Amino acid sequence: MSVDEMWALDATDQAACVRRGEVSATELVEASLARIEQLDGVLGSVVACDADRALAQAASCSGPFAGVPTLAKDLLAYPGLPAAMGSRLFAGNVPTDALPYTDAIDRAGLVVVGKSATSEFGLLGSTETLQAGITRNPWGAELSAGGSSGGAVAAVAAGLVPVAHASDGGGSIRGPASLAGLVGFKPSRGATARAVPMVTPFSASISEHFVTRSVRDSDALLALTAPRAREPYGPGDGRPLRIGVYDTSLMGRRIDAEGAAALAHAVAVCTELGHDVRPMPAPPVSGEEVGTAFFTMAGAAMSGMRQMLAPMLGGPFGPEQVEPFTWALIEWYDAQPMGAMERAMGLLGHIDEVMRGYLAEVDVAVCPTILGPRPHLGHLAPHLPFEVIMERTEALAGFTAVHNPAGAPAMTLPLHWTDDGLPVGVMFAAAHGADARLFRLAYQLEQAAPWASRWPAFARTGELG
Repeated sequence: MSVDEMWALDATDQAACVRRGEVSATELVEASLARIEQLDGVLGSVVACDADRALAQAASCSGPFAGVPTLAKDLLAYPGLPAAMGSRLFAGNVPTDALPYTDAIDRAGLVVVGKSATSEFGLLGSTETLQAGITRNPWGAELSAGGSSGGAVAAVAAGLVPVAHASDGGGSIRGPASLAGLVGFKPSRGATARAVPMVTPFSASISEHFVTRSVRDSDALLALTAPRAREPYGPGDGRPLRIGVYDTSLMGRRIDAEGAAALAHAVAVCTELGHDVRPMPAPPVSGEEVGTAFFTMAGAAMSGMRQMLAPMLGGPFGPEQVEPFTWALIEWYDAQPMGAMERAMGLLGHIDEVMRGYLAEVDVAVCPTILGPRPHLGHLAPHLPFEVIMERTEALAGFTAVHNPAGAPAMTLPLHWTDDGLPVGVMFAAAHGADARLFRLAYQLEQAAPWASRWPAFARTGELG
């Protein structure tokens, strides 16, 4: 296999090729940079790329994934690369200090060739910014790649890199991965090394990980970025699990035909594997409460940032420096009655308690990843009215958002495909700390219903239909 064909291999196989001497780390990184140059002008998945830095890193990297190219999400302050956070406000910001999480990425041997696109400050579920433009889904020119990890999933689905860093505060790994036909795992709270300079109530609900094409890549990367590196969980013994299934979102809405077909397929595969699959009710949590708590925490973070930056900017920034939705969120939060943060924290604690009891009823809970229909570009554009974005965000995250306040692990797997060949993810969740259980199930499902050969035509032709 030539180096130009290795884009179709997962990260584990690419690293093995480097170890065997079939390709050098430098050649592997050069091939990735060439694909980015060739294809990303259409996708818009990469917002910063430093070829010289990446090639220098490739020449001296070591670790289990030595030489494997990757991208860091633009929300992660990876030292030496721009970190605009999807915002014009931070254009030109280049962090210099390493974090425990970025150190772990480097120790793994991954070569960060650039930064992937994200919505401004990771707030929106579609990656369409005034700072960097639109990120398209490789599965269709008018389809959203989701958010806030839209650039990460677009790049991996198109074969620009085999894996890409992503983060999830309410579904921002799982939703985009479902739309792009990838493995999207949100780890338990505390399962990965610290990825922010200072932990806040808002950042505490955010999980860091990677979007991948294979389960083994996701498993290995979680092990390498743990607070203390460990061995991957592996496939396990395949013992039967109690699996509960539900199809109603936190907002009380039923899934569309695509989601129903995907869920039915997942149930059939799990049953054939010998698991005890049974219906269960949706989590007894109010979707409106989850949405209110999330936007309160996000609004507090944005409002606090505005005040914090005032001395450096000569005064608080205004609506001309951030996107319309970000500004509207700040105004919405600032108009809340006294004690809004305390109420939000109370809601999050209540959701955590309820979900601990709910997830203890089964080994794994299964549901759709997103509520249909599949979002197109413009569905969550930042210039839409605030109330419209709030409503559409709550609907889109109606299955995913509940696992973040609970600190619970959850993953989406590309188990189903529509008649016209588009991926539909199914989500699996478990109690806090049961990450290994989900991975062991994922290995089984990947073998029973493999997806490795399914690529968007764009990855091979460069033509976006």
